[in-house]
Amino acid sequence: MMTATAKDQRFWDKIAEKYSKQPISDQETYEKKLALTRKYFTPESEVFEFGCGTGSTAILHAPHVKHILATDVADNMLAVGRERAAEAGVTNVTFEHTDIESFDPQGRQFDTVLGLNIIHLCRDPLAVMQKVHSLLKPGGHFIQSTVCLKDAMPIAPFIIPFLQLIGKAPHVKFMKRADLDAMIEEAGFEVEERFRPEKKLSAEFIVARKR
Repeated sequence: MMTATAKDQRFWDKIAEKYSKQPISDQETYEKKLALTRKYFTPESEVFEFGCGTGSTAILHAPHVKHILATDVADNMLAVGRERAAEAGVTNVTFEHTDIESFDPQGRQFDTVLGLNIIHLCRDPLAVMQKVHSLLKPGGHFIQSTVCLKDAMPIAPFIIPFLQLIGKAPHVKFMKRADLDAMIEEAGFEVEERFRPEKKLSAEFIVARKR
């Protein structure tokens, strides 16, 4: 399994401050995704989030669950998350520096795993989903939001490599929706719910249950 590289970490650390100040581009869609996610929470839910960024979503979900372990490869992102959680008085979100590939659960399993806008940034998405499968309790849910660039933006494989060369884009996996669905099934999940916003570049929002 390929883990996040030092280059990946430097990219996200570098843009953390700018990223933290960006407004949500589609608030209505974001709110719908929050509501859909919370259908699968209980007050006793133990949640794991990888690629949490600045922790905004974890902090909003915190009142609806018992605990969230929010992880990211960028220390600067996590620093913002810790500050925001403290300002909001949220005490049931723990921030940890790690990538999903090398994360050691130390025997723990979770009711829900969140991978929001991150699968397409992973170097081996199938291996990541298989790792998520191992982290979930039987019948647990993997909730992801993934951009399938080969469908949403067919010219992306020609543009993004240039942006990567000049340090303006991270590693990206170019996938079709069919590729994503195949990996979800191969990793041992069954899709229970999906939401595809109307905007062309919107992510596939999928709730999958561990078989």
